[in-house]
Amino acid sequence: MIVGIDVSAIPADPRGAGRYVIELVRTLDRRGNVELRLEARRDDEARWNEVAPGAEVAAVVPASTVRRLAWEQVAAPRFVDGWGIDVLHAPHYTMPEIARVPKVVTIHDLTFFDHPHLHEKVKVSFFTRAIKVAAQRADAIVCVSGPTARRLGELLNPTVPVHVVPHGIDHDAFRPEPAPDDGEHLGRLAVRRPYLAFVGTIEPRKDVATLVAAFDRLAADPRHRDLGLVLAGGAGWKSDRLEETLASSPNAARIVRTGYVDDAAVPALLRGAAAVAYPAIDEGFGLPVLEALACGAPTVTTKGSVMDELAEGAAYTAPPSDPAALADAIEAALADRDDTRRANGLAVAARYTWDATAAAHEAVYRGAARQ
Repeated sequence: MIVGIDVSAIPADPRGAGRYVIELVRTLDRRGNVELRLEARRDDEARWNEVAPGAEVAAVVPASTVRRLAWEQVAAPRFVDGWGIDVLHAPHYTMPEIARVPKVVTIHDLTFFDHPHLHEKVKVSFFTRAIKVAAQRADAIVCVSGPTARRLGELLNPTVPVHVVPHGIDHDAFRPEPAPDDGEHLGRLAVRRPYLAFVGTIEPRKDVATLVAAFDRLAADPRHRDLGLVLAGGAGWKSDRLEETLASSPNAARIVRTGYVDDAAVPALLRGAAAVAYPAIDEGFGLPVLEALACGAPTVTTKGSVMDELAEGAAYTAPPSDPAALADAIEAALADRDDTRRANGLAVAARYTWDATAAAHEAVYRGAARQ
């Protein structure tokens, strides 16, 4: 079977959905069960040749976002229909609507519907329409978690098959045992122990401002006079509230902002943390939580969220946007000396692999292509 994957939306500094696409493509290429073809931006061919050496890369998509999205609807249908593929995977909500080739679309979350204020207005309008179209006109939909699939059903009642395929974890990288270069990575990031870590894009739905407010409460306690906060992630958008919170924080000197952290340094950052906090208001999956558990780090996330469900009790939780409750949950994580929760977290994380993710996608592709 020949599978085409549209990788044109993945930025140079890949984040959650981008990392999913990269790991999926890399694993599909390594497994060799399908012939892989990649539809890439014209300026991005070299990266995908490195990620998937066995794949055929067609660097045909315009580099700018506006032109890329226009190309998807105007030129992509003719391109993919003549590409010789059996199925097209569009892994980021949108698809070339009038293309005749069978199409699989990944839906990462429904926050464009449920929390539109957390996104730019133009993206809300564009992606809500794209998701509605996919729910009725794709040949199959992949949802990255059970909660995402359930919410999709409640909102849009899809008329196409919906498959739940969770993300995986690179267990060679995300493991509790220290790597020889952990200290080197932390040194380059100017991080000193002990510290509380956040890893993710700095944007409203990650609720980093609430984390800073919770850290201020902890930092006032003499028991935590040496504790720092590390905010590791590239800038997203609408960070006014966070900037105001940081500017008014009496502990700003104890807060390190690393900017975007490359993949090689993330496991070191998670392993070295006294605790990891991921207080996102809503997510489709929330991979940093499982990666933190895989590293054996005490982990705190949002009560009632998909991260809470995936962690299966191995993470401490607090209600969304509640600094006092978040500080209490972090305090509990820092104070926990019982290895039971850590062992449970390692067991939960061990069930998620990119091989399993790739195998499930292969099955979806075959079903959509009726092979």
